[in-house]
Amino acid sequence: MDFSPADRPLQPADVAIHCGDLTDGSKLDEFRTAIQLLKDINAPLKLAIAGNHDFTMDIVAFEKKVAEATPPLDPVLVAKEYGAPGEARQLFEEAKDAGIMFLDEGTHHFTLKSGALLTVYASPYTPALGAWGFQYHPERGHEFSIERGVDIVITHGPPKGVTDYTYGRERAGCSDLFAAVARVRPLIHCFGHIHEGWGAKLVSWRQDCGQQPTHFTAIDNGKSTPLEKLASLEPSRFDTQEDTEHKLKKLEHYKQRRCCTTSHCAEDEHPLEHGKQTLFINASIFSSEGLPVQRLWLVDVDLPRARPAS
Repeated sequence: MDFSPADRPLQPADVAIHCGDLTDGSKLDEFRTAIQLLKDINAPLKLAIAGNHDFTMDIVAFEKKVAEATPPLDPVLVAKEYGAPGEARQLFEEAKDAGIMFLDEGTHHFTLKSGALLTVYASPYTPALGAWGFQYHPERGHEFSIERGVDIVITHGPPKGVTDYTYGRERAGCSDLFAAVARVRPLIHCFGHIHEGWGAKLVSWRQDCGQQPTHFTAIDNGKSTPLEKLASLEPSRFDTQEDTEHKLKKLEHYKQRRCCTTSHCAEDEHPLEHGKQTLFINASIFSSEGLPVQRLWLVDVDLPRARPAS
């Protein structure tokens, strides 16, 4: 996908983050469009991970999908539309000069142009649902090896219990992911995958959340604050006239800014502190209902400065 001229973000940022599903069907032309989208964002560093729809990035899943297709696929057509194994990844290697970094699962360190140090953990893996890429069996789980000191966790899927409700009111997040994040307590955890879960919540952690943290045991709900969610923007037959006017006013505000903004620096009302709070952001901007309300998020946080070279 690409931004319409009216939705293209205007504000500069130190870092832009794409939480996966760079494409809908993992075709080469879709990856080229995603790379151009990232190039057009006014940020010197752009971090991207794969999602389940980007299955050609998962070479094992890609080759299995082609081999099991019935009737057999024309290899010439497959190569034309999807590329050879590794070809989509090469597009991102060629885009590094534009500040675009495609992140594999693991921990990554960056020194920003502002002089700040940024440590991120990335993972594209989600519980299996259909024949897609970067998936694991829900009953076997997945090990998210997030190190202490990570500033931002970037995953494709949500953790269980935070901005992960489907329209069917089911929690679609991963409990292994939540436990890993709860143990480390980064400043920010951003993700997508569950489109209808779009929104943000500032979570305060309980001091003791046990050996296997869950959203029931680890989150101090009395001190946590939902910042935005779709239910606060989408029309409802239960809305009063005042509710409707309030929603329309917020939608117009976001439309003018082309994003949602939140700031959690030391001088702000709700500063983020490692180990005490985490800002969770479901950044799914593609709306399955076709409503133009799922905006980008622009977030300000404090990061440590790089030490001068001795």
